[in-house]
Amino acid sequence: MAMLNEKQQLMRKIQNESFALVEAHLYLDSHPTCPMGLKYFAQHKKEYDELMEEYAQKYGPITVGQSDTEKKWSWVTAPFPWERGES
Repeated sequence: MAMLNEKQQLMRKIQNESFALVEAHLYLDSHPTCPMGLKYFAQHKKEYDELMEEYAQKYGPITVGQSDTEKKWSWVTAPFPWERGES
């Protein structure tokens, strides 16, 4: 198995945090006042947001909501997320 480059490692971390958020979301749907569940969700949400910001700063936006709209529409200046491949 090939080693992941920095960009791929960062994307893998984002995917892991995204998975944790989905699982926490499903748990909280049935346990909405669970303090441990709420804390778990908050921790992974914070990490996810930080990783998404880091990725956008280094490699461009993953979602349209991350686009810089003050100077130019940055969403179209980098490859779209589905075009990024393994590089």
